Amino acid sequence: MAEEKIVFERPHALLPVVTNYCPGCLHGIVHRLVAETIDELGVEGDAVGVAPVGCAVTSVDFFGCDMVEAAHGRAPAVATGLKRALPDGVVFAYQGDGDLASIGMAETIHAATRGEHITVIFINNAIYGMTGGQMAPTSLPNQVTQTSPYGRDVSTAGYPVRVCELLSSLDGVAYLERVTVDCPKNIRKAKKAIKKAFQNQIDGVGYSLVEVVSTCPTNWGLSPQDALVWMRENMLSYYPLGVYKDVVADGFANAAEAASARSAACPIAHPESKEEVAHA
Repeated sequence: MAEEKIVFERPHALLPVVTNYCPGCLHGIVHRLVAETIDELGVEGDAVGVAPVGCAVTSVDFFGCDMVEAAHGRAPAVATGLKRALPDGVVFAYQGDGDLASIGMAETIHAATRGEHITVIFINNAIYGMTGGQMAPTSLPNQVTQTSPYGRDVSTAGYPVRVCELLSSLDGVAYLERVTVDCPKNIRKAKKAIKKAFQNQIDGVGYSLVEVVSTCPTNWGLSPQDALVWMRENMLSYYPLGVYKDVVADGFANAAEAASARSAACPIAHPESKEEVAHA
């Protein structure tokens, strides 16, 4: 009798419990990719996840590594404290758009510009999920939500926040990529991006964020299948997939080295250059 070979199984870092996400929600797929990454890198014992308020908070019940809950929007601040206290730990924040880009925008920007050595998994479904479907910072122009029943009016509510594009200008950022998980091909790309974001932290490259364009069938009022169609037709044109920053691909060892190169002409940023000229 041929020896049985396991080709697919639940990742060890994903607990054997039933999740409570709505039918068609893509959180479960992303959870699996994060758990597979933790397994493959062999860091479950060193990993600490941070989950804030929103649908993401339930992830504390699903990952096998240590998990910490944070106040609404404060996951980057909590992750910063954890990483500084546990420099050899692998710290990641798992956040939704209402959390990361609204009440937590200050924490997001400042953790990124400080170049904190953390990994952020950002789920962008263009709406507040757990709290009832309000307009989020990422809700599209004219998108109907519970608090924009006639559609998002950009003349009063402003335009959506494109997180990857926004953070790409910050010197502390090492890696930014926007992905989605709507089909096997894109799931593989998302897995590769998530693994790179974790590996960057292990290698000391700097702050990394992977944005996952997702769906919310319940609050969009669509079936899971129709939600995927709506996402492809509307969100992917407004939030294009791709790499928005990668300092390693640009030839630098880490974000600090890339930032130093960008500020090479600034005397106060490079006093050693002035000293070299004086002694020449």
